[in-house]
Amino acid sequence: MDDDVTVVRIYLHEADQGKRRTLMQEILSLLADQHRVQGVVVFRGIAGLGAGGEVHASDLLRLNVDLPLVIEFFDQPAVADAVMAALNGMVPKGHVITLRGTRR
Repeated sequence: MDDDVTVVRIYLHEADQGKRRTLMQEILSLLADQHRVQGVVVFRGIAGLGAGGEVHASDLLRLNVDLPLVIEFFDQPAVADAVMAALNGMVPKGHVITLRGTRR
């Protein structure tokens, strides 16, 4: 078993759209169907700040909720690199973070 691992975090909003579906759905399809990554989780935030400093939050007074999402996955570095190449142009620049380490 290869002990090297890459963890990737992708920062989105619920309202982000892909070509045919939400961007989250398209990324999950890419991760599961095309690259079969080892582990994936999607976190839905209760609040967050956008690039312009606007607050995105869930409360009863807002009719249009656009909450922050974080998609996190891990796999061997070669698989993660292939996924990140496929994400190029799909995810806004600066919204992907990678962490490399050793599995324990």
